[in-house]
Amino acid sequence: MKPARLRADLLAGLTTSFALVPECIAFALVAHLNPLMGLYGAFIICTLTALFGGRPGMISGAAGSMAVVIVALVVQHGVQYLLATVLLGGVVMILFGLLRLGKLVRLVPYPVMLGFVNGLAIVIALAQLEHFKDGGHWLSGAPLYLMIGLVALTMLVVYVLPKLTRAVPPALVA
Repeated sequence: MKPARLRADLLAGLTTSFALVPECIAFALVAHLNPLMGLYGAFIICTLTALFGGRPGMISGAAGSMAVVIVALVVQHGVQYLLATVLLGGVVMILFGLLRLGKLVRLVPYPVMLGFVNGLAIVIALAQLEHFKDGGHWLSGAPLYLMIGLVALTMLVVYVLPKLTRAVPPALVA
């Protein structure tokens, strides 16, 4: 590794790590799981990607699509089927890789992918609305204003910081 790239790689790794923690916790909560399960899963996924990943810049983490699908499994059958389902999904992915079937994704039309991602964003956003409730009732007064202020500040940092400096990633600062 070149010393000149060390700073950039370190910042990229920190940004990814800091972004991955809340994402994994959020996906675990969406899937009705213990947040620690999300963190354990993130550690395992990142470790396996670092050891066996195919590209130097490869980033791997929790998938929102899996969280949404896992919700039905956990609610209907319980957490005991989660490990078997995830392992089976991993085996299918390995088979797809060995058989070089990844190119079949090109057959999925762009509007279908866009619709899927937008639908996923809506489901995840609706799941986050629960954080604006306390005891089943919507937040009001100072707690609501604090929550809205933090959301606005985070969005502002992500939007404005790249216009001021590129020295640090805006997601890391936010």
